[in-house]
Amino acid sequence: MTRMLGSDAILRALEHEGVDVAFGIPGGAILPTYDAIARGTTVRHVLARHEQGAGHMAEGYARASGKVGVAIATSGPGATNLVTPIADAWMDSTPLVAITGQVRSNLIGTDAFQEIDATGITMPIVKHSWLVQDVEELPGVLRAAFHVARTGRQGPVLVDVAKDVQEAEFDFVYPDEVDLPGWKPPHKVHPRQLREAAKAIAEAQRPIVYAGGGVLNADACAELLESKEMRVKTPAPDPVPGPDAGRVRATVGAAGHRRRSRRRADGDPHDSPVDLAVRRPCVVRRPRHAARPGARRAARAGR
Repeated sequence: MTRMLGSDAILRALEHEGVDVAFGIPGGAILPTYDAIARGTTVRHVLARHEQGAGHMAEGYARASGKVGVAIATSGPGATNLVTPIADAWMDSTPLVAITGQVRSNLIGTDAFQEIDATGITMPIVKHSWLVQDVEELPGVLRAAFHVARTGRQGPVLVDVAKDVQEAEFDFVYPDEVDLPGWKPPHKVHPRQLREAAKAIAEAQRPIVYAGGGVLNADACAELLESKEMRVKTPAPDPVPGPDAGRVRATVGAAGHRRRSRRRADGDPHDSPVDLAVRRPCVVRRPRHAARPGARRAARAGR
């Protein structure tokens, strides 16, 4: 147990979580944390030129290192500038912890200078968010934030810390366990879903294996290769998040499954009888207009 400021506690928490580098820009509501960086930390800070750039840097770091990316910004425009990288991390299942400053606790809800409801704005695009108004809650919140970001389907979380919480002094103890009774991400696929997926693939005339970033996150490239080469003789176009799936793309990848080259990927995927999505938890979907080639275009034309 060590007595310290909330701002120093943020950095100690990052160190406990194995964070090597964080990306951000200082601002009024987050200045106490930047003062703590000046006092000393093992976390290297990379100064960006825009909060959106800091968020995308953190995303790239997470993808390249396999660790959780960390982006730091101030309140108001600093927090809103992080919305795009947070949304991108949500769509691409990238583990990201966004730490934003907030106005003092007694000013929240008063339309104070650069006050913004960061947790409300980002609610649809984060796995979870916290508004910290009590310094005693700070270690547990940061421990939970990293746990949620990296477990289950990985993704972004937001920790909004009031300025007076960063300036408050308390006895710092970093928890060993996470107290999240309701957080139970699925670890297995239901056998019935697997049987339905296998049946759909077996009955499909032109199945497509759609493998993306989730294959990399799960370290399942070898399993995908084995099933693709030995079991399923189908094209495997890659989405934007997962074009570098190593040997998977080199061996079985078709032309990119993107708007600019959709026709090259062995026909229009919207006309495919079955798409096997590997990026997220196993989902097999039958497109609405996939009864015959050209059915979707005919439906659009009203035929």
